[in-house]
Amino acid sequence: MTENDDKRIWDVVIIGGGPAGLAAALYSARAMRSTLVLEKEMPGGQIATTSEVEDYPGIPMTTGPELSMLMMEHAQRFGAQVEIGEEVTDVDLQEKIKRLRTYSGKTFLTKTIIIATGAAPRTLGVPGEDKLRGRGVSYCAVCDGPFFRHRPVAVIGGGDAAFDEALYLTKYASEVILIHRRDEFRAQRVLVDRARANPKMRFILDTVVEKINGDDSLESATLRNLKTGETQDLPLGGLFVYIGNIPNTSLFRTYVTEDENGYIQVDEAMATECPGVFVAGDVRKSPLKQIVTAAADGSIAALTADKYLDNLAEELTPEEALAYADSPASWEDSY
Repeated sequence: MTENDDKRIWDVVIIGGGPAGLAAALYSARAMRSTLVLEKEMPGGQIATTSEVEDYPGIPMTTGPELSMLMMEHAQRFGAQVEIGEEVTDVDLQEKIKRLRTYSGKTFLTKTIIIATGAAPRTLGVPGEDKLRGRGVSYCAVCDGPFFRHRPVAVIGGGDAAFDEALYLTKYASEVILIHRRDEFRAQRVLVDRARANPKMRFILDTVVEKINGDDSLESATLRNLKTGETQDLPLGGLFVYIGNIPNTSLFRTYVTEDENGYIQVDEAMATECPGVFVAGDVRKSPLKQIVTAAADGSIAALTADKYLDNLAEELTPEEALAYADSPASWEDSY
């Protein structure tokens, strides 16, 4: 492990560079706090894989990657530092000076942390899914849609994400079949109406996927109707899964409280019970998971952290901060 040799102590370190993390970085840096964002993959998080964004206020139409870059550049304009490809693997949050260790071996010291790690796609958990992942089974239409030109594909789910990506796939696929376990949808009415009006789309309702079939690549999915019990094998070129997400919280559960679904519990100011640790975005439970709500969470978390830092400055001298920085870490080694 390579220690932080210069003992720099950031005011705010944000784990995750999606809309919540980048909005937090903007507000934190604008408040004149030294701010670092650690993002393991690409700026924007999940929205970087979204084809079209038409519901972000003030921007009638853009793409996920374009909006992601705008958010990152906006935060950088005020002085935030964004490190891409730095995956946080261990944290020590029990002292006033927090420590984070990344996969590359770097250690970062900070007075506050904003957890904006988002959530990962939930899988079906059926036979054949893991085997054919990346060989016909996908969780990102923008990433893989062009591979299925002129072929039939299915989308599993009934929420906004399922409908958004199903409509996107109609650009490439010969047919898009939306499969949902119920006969009603959670998606916004405008998306449902748009899908019903699209001649390339059809629906199979009250149905679940029981098995995904194929040797080297996807060939079909075995479906079961929940009302009749009847099964059928549906020939497919691609299968896209959009049935929700699992919050990325495993690193932090020693220090914060989660609900029954793994979401971190916070108060209305995005603060956890762990002093100096705040949360924003899809990693917390909320009634709506949209870009605009994630960004709002980020701004609240950053301003709450700013107030915390005002109070901390009265309690913690520079000499005490360095003493915390030199004390042994209690890494959780969660990975």
